[in-house]
Amino acid sequence: MNTGLDQYMDIFKDAVEDSAAKLTKSFEKILIEVIILFMVIPRKINFTQMGRYGSHVEQTYRNAFGLKKSKSIDWLKLNVSLAKRFFGKQGRWAIAIDPSYISKAGKKTPHIGRFWSGCAQSVKHGLEIMGIGLIDIDAKDCMMLKAHQSLSNKELSLRSKTMVDFYISVIKRYRKELLKLSTLIVADAYFSTSTFVNGIKKEGFSLISRFRDNACLFYVYAGPRTGKRGRPKTKDGKIDMKNLDLTRMEKMEMKDIEGTAYTLIAYSKALRCKVRLVIWQMPNGKKKLFFSTDTSLSGEEVLLYYRTRFQIEFCFRDAKGYTGLMDCQARDKWKLDFAFNASFTSLNVAKVTMKEMGMEYSMSSFKSLMTNIYLVKRIFKASGYTPNRTLISKIFKDLSCLQRIAA
Repeated sequence: MNTGLDQYMDIFKDAVEDSAAKLTKSFEKILIEVIILFMVIPRKINFTQMGRYGSHVEQTYRNAFGLKKSKSIDWLKLNVSLAKRFFGKQGRWAIAIDPSYISKAGKKTPHIGRFWSGCAQSVKHGLEIMGIGLIDIDAKDCMMLKAHQSLSNKELSLRSKTMVDFYISVIKRYRKELLKLSTLIVADAYFSTSTFVNGIKKEGFSLISRFRDNACLFYVYAGPRTGKRGRPKTKDGKIDMKNLDLTRMEKMEMKDIEGTAYTLIAYSKALRCKVRLVIWQMPNGKKKLFFSTDTSLSGEEVLLYYRTRFQIEFCFRDAKGYTGLMDCQARDKWKLDFAFNASFTSLNVAKVTMKEMGMEYSMSSFKSLMTNIYLVKRIFKASGYTPNRTLISKIFKDLSCLQRIAA
C-alpha cells in the first residue's frame, strides 16, 4: 500500500542520489529515518523523542548528528536537487538571505551570544543562523538551501570583523554552488550598505534590496560631454521624493500593487554606484525605495524579486512551527548544524510531496497526515502479521486522515 509517507521517503531518496553524495549505508539509512522523524514527531523534536518514535536508540541519533562535514551529507547540494524538482530545472531565480534568531539557554553552546530577534523586536540571548534560500518569482515561493550558524559579536570583535563581514564570508563559502543558480542576492534593508554590496560584487553577485526612506539619491547625467579635463559629470541633481521629476522616470504598469510605481537609473551616494531604482508611492502617500545593483533588470523584476523575498520568512515560520528548528538541545556545533539543516530539508521534502500529491499547501494538515500514517504503520508492524490489504485499505485511509486541518 503506497502512502504519502512512502512518497515522501522516495522523494528524499531521489534527492540524495541526485546530489551524488558518498555516504555509508548505515549513515544513509539513519539519515532517511531522521528526515521522516522530523516530519512525523509531534511537538518537540529532540533526541529523546527520536529514541521513542524511531527504530534506534537515542545515542545512535546523537552519533549521527555529530559526524563531521567530510562524513556527513552536503545539505546545499541536497536541497538544490529538491529545489529543482519543485521549481523545474530553470526559472527566474534569486538567492534570498535572512538571519534568524534561535532561542538557546546556557553559556557553553558554540557561538552563543546576543542577537536581534525580529519577533521580540529586541536583542536576546541565544543563537543565530544565516538562512540561504532559492526564490522563484514566477512560482512565488522559496526553497531553503542552507542554514549556517552565525558567530557571536564577541567572537567577531576578537577577529576584528563585523557581522556584515561575516555574512559576506558565508556567501563566499558557498559561492560556487550559488552562482550556478543565480547571480542575484535578495536581502532586506539591513544589507543595503556599500560594504556588503562591494563584498558580494567581488564574488560575482548583484544585490536587490530596499533603501531607507531618507536615502540620498541623484539623477544620472545623460547630457553631452564637455570635453574638458577632469572627471566626467555623473550626477545631475538630487532626487526630491516630495517633488519627483516624472519626465526622468518611467511609470510602471503593475496590476497587483496598490498605488503608483516609477523606475529609473539613479546614483546612490551610500553605495557609490548606479542602481536600478523603483519608487513605490503607496495610497497613503508614503514612498518605498527598492533597488538593484544590476541595472539591466527592469523595474518590474526588481519589485517582484523583493516581494518574493518574503517567502523565506514563511520557511522560517514553518520550520520553527513544524520541523523542530528551535528544538535541538545539543551543544556541539556539528549536531546543531545537522539539526538546523535537517529541519529545512524535511520542510523542502514536504513541499515537493504536497505538490506532487496535488495537496493544497498546509504544513499543519500535512504533518498530521504523515504522523497518523506513521503511527498506523507502526501499529500494523507491531501486530506481527500482514493485514488483508483489501479489507484494511479504507480503515487505513480513515485513520490517516484523523486530525487533518483544511488548508
